[in-house]
This record gives sequence, C-alpha cells and structure tokens, in this order.
Amino acid sequence: MAIDERKIKILQAIINDYIVTGEPVGSRTIAKKYDLGVGSATIRNEMADLEEMGYLEQPHTSAGRIPSSKGYRLYVDKLMETQKLSKDEELRIKEYLINSAMQEVDTILKEACVLLSELTNLTCIVQTPSMKRSYIKSLQLIKIDETNLISVIVTDSGVIKNHRIKVKNAPSNDELSRINEVLNSKLKNLTIEAINLEVINGLKNELVGFDDLFNAMLPALYESLNNNSKSELVVEGTTNLFNYPEYNDIEKAKEVLQLISNKDCVIELLETSGDMSIKIGDENYIPEAKDCSVITAEYSLGGRPIGSIGLIGPQRINYSKVVSIMAQVIKELNKSLQDQEY
Repeated sequence: MAIDERKIKILQAIINDYIVTGEPVGSRTIAKKYDLGVGSATIRNEMADLEEMGYLEQPHTSAGRIPSSKGYRLYVDKLMETQKLSKDEELRIKEYLINSAMQEVDTILKEACVLLSELTNLTCIVQTPSMKRSYIKSLQLIKIDETNLISVIVTDSGVIKNHRIKVKNAPSNDELSRINEVLNSKLKNLTIEAINLEVINGLKNELVGFDDLFNAMLPALYESLNNNSKSELVVEGTTNLFNYPEYNDIEKAKEVLQLISNKDCVIELLETSGDMSIKIGDENYIPEAKDCSVITAEYSLGGRPIGSIGLIGPQRINYSKVVSIMAQVIKELNKSLQDQEY
C-alpha cells in the first residue's frame, strides 16, 4: 500500500498534535483542528491504513493513535520544517558565545551542554576531545631530580597530560633543552596514530647517547596518550526527562537513567560523522534506547571534528525546534573553539 498525499497530511497532523499534547490522537480531533477537507470517518479509515503500514500505533488503553518510530522517521526526513528560533533563544546562544571568550575548552563544552539542555528541555551529553583525535601542540620534559623527569603533553584541543619518567641519570638542563627541541620538531602536529616506526627511528637517531631516556620515555609517551584516548562525558539536564509523561512509568524512567549512566553505551549512541544525525527508537541498536530519540552532531576545531554532542529524550520531541537549536549552538561552539589560543 502506497502512502498518498492525504495520508501524509493526516500523519503530519497527528504527529504535530501528539508532539504538543502527549495524548493519543483520535480522528475527531484531527477533523476539528485541521482543515483537511474530509470528515472524521474518512480520517479514521486512513488512520487504520497508516497503522497497518507501520506509521502509527494504538496504545491498548486508548481509542486514539500515536506515531511509531517509522512515522517519526518519515516526518523528520520528509515533512518537518525547520522552526525559527525565538529572539530570546537567539540572544541566549549569542550570550553563550560572548561568555565563552577566553575560557578553557572543558568550560566551553560544559557551558554549551548546559545551554542545550535548558533550551531543548532534553538531556545533553558532550563527549570531550580524545587524545586520539588531537594533535600534539608541545611536549616538554622537566627534570625533578637526578632520576626523575615529568613529561608534559599539550594538545591543540586543550588537553594537558603529565607522566612521570624514571631514569638512571637525568640529562643536564642544557641537554634537556636540546632534547625538548628534538621532541617538538619531530612530534609537533602529530596524532597518536601518526607516531609510527619511521617517526620513532627518527627520534632515536636524533637522541643518540640518551638511550636510557629514550627507552623510558617511549612507553611513557604511549601510555600517557593511549590511557587517555577515551573521551570523558559531560552530562546535563538528566532531570529534564521527568517533565515528559513518557517517563512517569518507573520502569521506563529507570531504563533511561541506566542508559545515561552507562558510559560505553552513551559513547556508542553519540557516534556520528559529518552532519547532524537523528536516530529514532529502534534505530539506536541499544535495547535501553529503543524508546528514545538521540540527536547528535560533531563539533570541530579548525574544520576538524574533535568530539560529539548529543541530545537524548523520548521519541515525542519537537524535532523542528530542537534541530534548529542544536545547529545554532554547534555553529557558535565551533566559533568559540576556533577563537581559543592554546
């Protein structure tokens, strides 16, 4: 059975109504509220067809119908019009950019997360930049005493990592200064994956005579970078979900809270590439998220994606408004990150 124009208009009306009210929608409501040129009996027949086609569902306790994941997917892909932001929302987002000036990366991300959760009334999760996706900006070895050094790695995304290195005899300050020059000339602007055998051999040749230091430093460098290759998560607005009647059900509420507290699941949910991604219900492939919608986007530094940001809520959310807010916040977030000097 093909979905014709009349069915599409009825589906659109049902979704628009359900997003606002949260109540199952009946044919009479559609006939009264929307001028579709047909009576409630015809609408009732079309709704039965839409249910048969998988676009609508009928809760057991109600005569009305609600959109299914498939119905929302059609709506998001074909029917949704991007909603204009209000003056207040535009002002909040602009103020965020002004307030972010000269902040550290983690503060900027935290503030973006708070802003998104407040403007959308959803739970916002930000995946901080991982070392794997960052470039080394500088690497310094600092002498503590005759047998201990500390390596300090700074990345272009503002991540700083320290690691203690134990040696038999620490180099003199002059030697250390030359070693730091070599390390920076060879490692600056490289990612973890780019530190290959050729780079390591190049370093070894330049640091002849400092074998003890080189052999101690290399594992420390890899450990420092790889141990922190997994991103941290910033979560804001978890309690927002309890404003939705969908989570009045204790079991559903418990399920979504367990989902948000499971770091591996959330990182998997936030995986995206390129433009904004909207995953609805079963499209999330994670059982705990089967009743959720997850909207994700990447944020960038100098046009290079360094992390993800996501919104989690029920399937019944105002997609057109949320997508507009997300797009504008990501745009301003990227500007804020671009303006930082590390």
